[in-house]
Amino acid sequence: MPAMFTKYPFMSQPALEACDETAMLKAMLAFELALADVQEASGAIPHGISQQMRQHLAHASFNATDIAEGIASGGNVAIPFVKQGRALLPNELKRYWHQGATSQDVVDSALMLLLKPRLTALNELLLRCRSAALALMDTHTDTVMVGRTLMQQALPITFGVKVAHWAVGLEQARRRLFTVELPVQFGGAVGVHSGWEAFGLNWMDTLAERLGLVSPVLPWHTDRYPIHALGTALDAVAGAAEKIALDVSLLTQTEVGEVAEPSAPGMGESSSMPHKRNPVRCAMIRSAARQVHGHTSVLVNATAQPLERGLGEWHAEWAPLIESALLVEGALAQVAVLLEGLDVSPDNMQRNLATTGGGIMAEPVARLLTPHLGSDAAKTVSAAAAETSRREGRPYADVLIDVLAESPELTNQIDTTALRQACDPALYLGSSKQQVVRARQWLVSV
Repeated sequence: MPAMFTKYPFMSQPALEACDETAMLKAMLAFELALADVQEASGAIPHGISQQMRQHLAHASFNATDIAEGIASGGNVAIPFVKQGRALLPNELKRYWHQGATSQDVVDSALMLLLKPRLTALNELLLRCRSAALALMDTHTDTVMVGRTLMQQALPITFGVKVAHWAVGLEQARRRLFTVELPVQFGGAVGVHSGWEAFGLNWMDTLAERLGLVSPVLPWHTDRYPIHALGTALDAVAGAAEKIALDVSLLTQTEVGEVAEPSAPGMGESSSMPHKRNPVRCAMIRSAARQVHGHTSVLVNATAQPLERGLGEWHAEWAPLIESALLVEGALAQVAVLLEGLDVSPDNMQRNLATTGGGIMAEPVARLLTPHLGSDAAKTVSAAAAETSRREGRPYADVLIDVLAESPELTNQIDTTALRQACDPALYLGSSKQQVVRARQWLVSV
């Protein structure tokens, strides 16, 4: 199936346009022209040469089709690009084009230039998600719901604390991504600025400054930490987004109905069942995240590269790296809409709390009974009462009071008011509310 049907819908559409073939050509050209500027400023090429190059190439029409075909013989896009660029220059300028650089310098630096605005866009989307999550936390600090473990009802929590955990996951990933550096690449044929020892490192530093990239300690042709750091940071964002989508999709199930995705014309419709409102945004987020996880595996496995130039490892990075950024951006755009318009149903949360008749409160009841019955007996009594409550459809507290009535010695020792309080989910929320406060303080601290 064509990529436009299988992949692109899960990516950010504006980002796709910003990272197409034309954008890559512009980024490579920006590198080459900046290199000429730097070399002229150092006196390595005659005055005025870089400006002449710029005049000839700034608006030149590179043939993307020919360049794409040339990749097959050269192994990377820079080789046919450099050839085509040199052919577009007059003879007196050709010798100064691509001077001291190698193909990896061009490709790596161009990729960093393409990704820089994408990281800015990701940061903005993550901040938007954070704002939406904070609003949900404030609204639902006291909204009691069932906490679930191993897909089963466990103990009560609040929806506010659930959202707080979502928000902290995204923010941790944002702060990690924010620390990732995008370095320029410039080392020449084997990474030691061969033939330009007096200029090489200075050119690298100045080139980074001119392009708005970070200057690395050394050229990183086969030291792929920058790619590893970026790829895994993108994967962390994808994982945090996927967690939200997974939780929301589970809570939207018909039998649960505690939340629903924001409604929109045609959104979530089924091809055959008119009654359905599918969690399509969650599906798109999770699909994008799964693809990112696969791409990250490729990037991680390409980290160790041989000698002074990768043999297939470097080449394997290009598509996964760019696609990961586009997929994460697409996923976050969906997460932002999801959080901003999430339809929350406290009534259904209350209904589900009552599904077991209050049996989920067996743990606090056991704690109340333990001083009088001992630990094992207390657990047995509380569990048996929970099963009776579920089977007979009677309130858990009423069943317990009947059990105690059969043991007069316990009736005199255990206050029925305390027993009913132990069965109230709203009174057994642990640190849920405090966690919301703590999370809010941390989230807005940076």
